[in-house]
Amino acid sequence: MENNDKYIALSFDDGPSNVTESVIEKLQKYGVVATFFLVGDNITAALEPAVKKAYDFGCEIANHSKTHSNMTMLTAEQIAEEIAFTSARAESITGEKPTMFRPPYIAVNQLMIDTVKMTFIAGYGCRDWEESVSARERTEMILSQICHGGIILMHDAEDNVKTVEALDLLIPELIKRGYKFTTVSNLFTLCGATPDHSKVYTNVFQEHRYMVT
Repeated sequence: MENNDKYIALSFDDGPSNVTESVIEKLQKYGVVATFFLVGDNITAALEPAVKKAYDFGCEIANHSKTHSNMTMLTAEQIAEEIAFTSARAESITGEKPTMFRPPYIAVNQLMIDTVKMTFIAGYGCRDWEESVSARERTEMILSQICHGGIILMHDAEDNVKTVEALDLLIPELIKRGYKFTTVSNLFTLCGATPDHSKVYTNVFQEHRYMVT
């Protein structure tokens, strides 16, 4: 890595959905990749092609649980099932098992750490699950937080068109600021950081702090 290189990872939660194709089109427009954290129950037969399209373009497919439940309320067996279901669905489409996991609501406890043998990912968010937050506000929130090694957390949830619109503001500005886009797993590699399974990462250089319940 050159000393002046600045790497970040763009990621999307809660898909696939009716806006996932539009998100992929924006990524293709600017020639950047992202990581999609999928909810297993959302991976319908009709939406499988969108997942494959993202993967074939160079995006990473990751795990965001089966049902998007608060997993701190589940047993070890239930936690394992949430992970196994979504990983199996993703692997059936891409041929590759996910290695990255974003816990729903970024809610984590020790039982989850003990049960889920994946890298836990949080991210710099922009409240883009709130319809009242405009595309420009979403963009400005990300720009005010992001830095080298950072992971951007957005949502390709059903009907979330403002996030699709925000990408036309966000991506060009990040490119202008000298950032290079990669996937979450490759971000660790490019930044020379080794994931620690016991941490939850917003930036590969500094983990997200969470309250163990």
